[in-house]
Amino acid sequence: MKSLSWGSFAVIFIFGALITGIAIAFQPFGPSAIESALAGLFAFAVASGLALVLRLMNLRTIVGGFIGLLAGCVLGLVFLASLFLARVNVVEPPNHTAVAFMRLALPLLLGYIGLFIGASHSSNSTQFVQSVRTPSSSQSTSNEVEKLLDTSVLIDGRITDVVECGFLEGPLVIPRFVLHELQAVADSADSARRARGRRGLDVVQQLQGFPNLKVEVTNQDFPNTHEVDLKLIELARLNSAKIVTNDFNLNKLAQVQGIEVLNINQLANSLKPIVLPGEIMRVFVLKEGKEHNQGIAYLDDGTMVVVDNARRHISKNVDIVVTSVLQTTAGKMIFGRYDERVQAETRPVSASASS
Repeated sequence: MKSLSWGSFAVIFIFGALITGIAIAFQPFGPSAIESALAGLFAFAVASGLALVLRLMNLRTIVGGFIGLLAGCVLGLVFLASLFLARVNVVEPPNHTAVAFMRLALPLLLGYIGLFIGASHSSNSTQFVQSVRTPSSSQSTSNEVEKLLDTSVLIDGRITDVVECGFLEGPLVIPRFVLHELQAVADSADSARRARGRRGLDVVQQLQGFPNLKVEVTNQDFPNTHEVDLKLIELARLNSAKIVTNDFNLNKLAQVQGIEVLNINQLANSLKPIVLPGEIMRVFVLKEGKEHNQGIAYLDDGTMVVVDNARRHISKNVDIVVTSVLQTTAGKMIFGRYDERVQAETRPVSASASS
């Protein structure tokens, strides 16, 4: 719960004094000044309690409640007006001092409540104003959908290559709380984490350096939400944006909640070259495998190649025959076999090509 500052107490005192003074001046509840003052203080206390309760609510909850309250007030005023007219025609004229008091007190009480709500939800009010944009802004064209960048995709760094190739268009939006998380990683005592954080900040600068790319840093935040992933999901829902990430958990959580996700890892896996069993490919055997007489190689994109009969060819380039391809959630694995006959068939070709 947010604590009240001295300025808040000063505002409470000023409004309380105004309501009490108006009640004493008009005395709408009887001839006694003390009774009128107590009645004014009671009305102010009720308004204060309502303001403090609404101060803790979400802005969207308040807006929905205000709409329902407004509709109820309209119906109530219509009902009261009909009763008031019946009373004027049948019984006696109304108390003019009470009417005058209500005309002054109600605007002050409602303004007092609105002041506290607006002050405590100023950040959410900014989000609401920013979401209602003019046609000349970034929503002027229907195909411009904001892409929110999370911490993992900035640390990964491959997004700069994707943007440079023209496969990802703006506007790209980097929330301020993501930059704060990057800064915290960059200030870590662990050298590996520190390097990752600095690389993420460098990627932000590179993205801002592309001339034809619109990169925005937004101050929209959700103070009541502490996890960065949940903040990203709320921000994407508020702005109808997509999330660009490499985080598996964030990917699944966002998709469950109906948020579109662009996953760089999925893009990289989909762009890996298709290798069919029986094809011949040249690899560099880097190390020994787990099984007997097995070698391990890697393609340029990081795909692991498990090669049978290649243990004695470690640190050499060899031609292998692809036997199978296994697609897993972590990526693709290729299995192959080193065959002397394949080397005999490809060696003359290599020799003739070099000559």
